[in-house]
Amino acid sequence: MEKLYEVSFEIAGPAAMFTRPDTGAAQVSYPAPTYSSAKGIFEAVARLKSAYIQPTKVEICAPIRFSKYVTNSGGPLRKANQKKSGSSYQIPATILVDVCYRVYGVVKAVTDSPNNTNHLHALQEIFKRRLVKGQQYYTPCLGWSEFVPSYLGLFRESTNIEKTINIVIPSMLHAVFDKPVNGQIKFIYRQNVKITSGVIAYAE
Repeated sequence: MEKLYEVSFEIAGPAAMFTRPDTGAAQVSYPAPTYSSAKGIFEAVARLKSAYIQPTKVEICAPIRFSKYVTNSGGPLRKANQKKSGSSYQIPATILVDVCYRVYGVVKAVTDSPNNTNHLHALQEIFKRRLVKGQQYYTPCLGWSEFVPSYLGLFRESTNIEKTINIVIPSMLHAVFDKPVNGQIKFIYRQNVKITSGVIAYAE
């Protein structure tokens, strides 16, 4: 039986946005992190060229609460009169607030191990060490880059799963590339994704 090299972390923050592509210009968040967003947080902490961390499930540890959010844009998409007056273009969105998640993953190989070392075990240990030390290659975020976490680390004893959450998401963006590493852009969706007793599992 193949040995699994499992890793996990807890993350919390005042705001999160896991964008539903079908919501157009007035973007709305999914009620839970996407596979891609979870994978991005793992990679912010640790990664190797020969291995990656595949997210397996997320435990939702705070009530799901949505809130209106507006971004002021001074970019080229403003109307002519807005550019002339120097006014901003307001972009509305519906985000999640006061979020907390426990995220689980397992280390997978991309290529053969260099130098015949156990690179899966190595990535597992590197992730654990860097998580404890608070080391990251880039600032992790909860969806949008402006939504940085207030906590990222080991599981906290005071955190509990919101077991009353049971939702079926008709269609959910799973990944934006056709391969976990060095892939080409290809939007992959999963249908009838279930959040059961506060837990969402990512099917491969």
